[in-house]
Amino acid sequence: MRVSFAGLLALCAFALFLLGRQASGEEKPKAGRERLFEMRTYTAAPGKLEALHARFREHTNKLFVKHGMELIGYWTPADGPKAANTLVYIVAHKDGEAKEKSWKGFGADPDWKKARDASEVNGKLVEKVESVVLKPTDYSPIR
Repeated sequence: MRVSFAGLLALCAFALFLLGRQASGEEKPKAGRERLFEMRTYTAAPGKLEALHARFREHTNKLFVKHGMELIGYWTPADGPKAANTLVYIVAHKDGEAKEKSWKGFGADPDWKKARDASEVNGKLVEKVESVVLKPTDYSPIR
């Protein structure tokens, strides 16, 4: 079974729906300040997916939070050829300005550079990164 981008997007939308149902008691964002979601798809280098998971688990997630990103979820394809080399995740940002600030700070963070370099002693972990910035619709249960 081949997982298409649309299929992954649908899976992520469903996960966001479920998360939104759990968080329905939260405050809605103020007018003019819209939270953005960023779906990132990583294609790992051959044989490097487990090392990529370890880097996220042990380092990257903490650094994302440190730099103001909200962790929404992480997925891998359940089957098919992409199951061996694909990681999909979604983070949320307060707005576009916060997104830019978070990624800039993360990229410059010495702890990130140290973790990246240590995890790539035997070669790069990621061959390709795709990013899609998503804004919630007015009827989205998670905003």
